[in-house]
Amino acid sequence: MADVWITIAALIVTSMMIRASGPLLVGGREIPPRFSGVIDLLGPALLTALIVNETLGGDGSIELNASIAGVAAAGAVLLHKRSAVLGAIVVSAVVTALVRALT
Repeated sequence: MADVWITIAALIVTSMMIRASGPLLVGGREIPPRFSGVIDLLGPALLTALIVNETLGGDGSIELNASIAGVAAAGAVLLHKRSAVLGAIVVSAVVTALVRALT
């Protein structure tokens, strides 16, 4: 049990150091526009990677399942209207449920 708490404490300290490093390194300086553009794109890229990994990822192989149809439907809704995030979530859930019901 002590090993678990040591691991948790180490993770807390590491997380705090990572979070504090940004303000300490940048201080009050302005971030160059070149880096600012990259930082703005990191969030969507990471989210996309997580979605693809959860949708297609398995035990080292690609699994074709109902989630793919749901993600594709959500992508179609967002391509049609970028601000329809809630609609994309609802459509994705409905399409995934329908595909699972039919298979």
